[in-house]
Amino acid sequence: MAKNIERFDLAIVGASIAGNFLCYLLSNTKLRILVIEEHKNIGVPFQCAGIVSQKLTQLIKVPNDIILNRVNVAKLVTPFGKIIKLSGDENPYIINRIALDRLFYEKVKNYKNISFYLGEKFESFKYLKENKNKCVLLETSKRKIKVKMLIGCDGPLSLVGKTLGIKNKVIYASQIRVKGTFNQNEAAMYFDPRWKELFGWIVPEGNNIYRIGIGTSTNIAKKFKLFTKALKIDINQKIDQQGGIIPYGLMNKIAFNNVLLLGDSACQVKATTGGGIVMLLTCAKYAASCIIKCFKTNSFSKKFIKRNYERLCATNVGKQLKIHYIVRSMMEEFTKKDFEKLFQIIKKSKIEHLISIYGDMDFPREIIFKLLKNPLVFTFLIKFVLKHPNIFVRSLRTLTK
Repeated sequence: MAKNIERFDLAIVGASIAGNFLCYLLSNTKLRILVIEEHKNIGVPFQCAGIVSQKLTQLIKVPNDIILNRVNVAKLVTPFGKIIKLSGDENPYIINRIALDRLFYEKVKNYKNISFYLGEKFESFKYLKENKNKCVLLETSKRKIKVKMLIGCDGPLSLVGKTLGIKNKVIYASQIRVKGTFNQNEAAMYFDPRWKELFGWIVPEGNNIYRIGIGTSTNIAKKFKLFTKALKIDINQKIDQQGGIIPYGLMNKIAFNNVLLLGDSACQVKATTGGGIVMLLTCAKYAASCIIKCFKTNSFSKKFIKRNYERLCATNVGKQLKIHYIVRSMMEEFTKKDFEKLFQIIKKSKIEHLISIYGDMDFPREIIFKLLKNPLVFTFLIKFVLKHPNIFVRSLRTLTK
């Protein structure tokens, strides 16, 4: 049976942007790398609203054809229709997510030390001892493979993570692409207690095509219908439709013996927006550095991977993700009146300008501290927390994790 087992140094499960970028970062090493992807076509099905901060171009070189549009205004809408418009230097990108997923695959697919097994489903793994060293035996729908290290980039419902006892909370997203006459320069977010775990959105893709969707934990089809009806959208006129799952919560334990998790499987996602591309690209660089150290020193223990990967992620990305999670936890308790009151304070205090200058889609700590210095915002939050003391307890636990 041993003769039928294929051997690689490293296996990456999942060939979306997380797995492919990590593969690219390791492509110039001598490691024999395998990438396993259950879909035959990378990037399909498309499952993303596709709005990313301009930090994307600070982390990777993005070809022009991947950027479909840029927006300079974020329109926030309350349940009663009150609007705040924010603009600043962020000018996020609307991207072709399928092309982004394929970008690094195209760069490395012909490397001799890299193999892609597409249309092949990862099913399980177990630990083995070989020459007194621990290794990983994984099984796919077509074969058995032995590796020294396994990387789980297999999404919110990660089977790699599940085997290790990691289970993500998730929310569900539904989206259509339609022709429309909304503002091409605005990304709109519609807040409502009915879809409290996220929001509804209108994202202008360009050429008068818009991505319209919502994220919620329950009754996604019913709530999506309510949302599109309120916008007077005829679903039957859609170009196409997408659905997806978004991990929700705090970044998980991501370091294990011979294994690490990256991207959605690690819950490296902002709870406020459901986005995670900038976060996972940042963490992928830490992962690549850690993997190189593992093979250089022949050290694959949980302790070693935690020190060289998990702690770096926790320090540089995890702290920001905690702030996103605390903000979202508070907003989940908002009533319609709470949204109205907060928007009224922002209008009255004229702090839209402050948010526009210091607001950051990925790293919100600076703007949070500045908002807390505003007496009206601070008073609103104190009264809100007193009404919902569980928020304070949950936030304290989050910060101390």
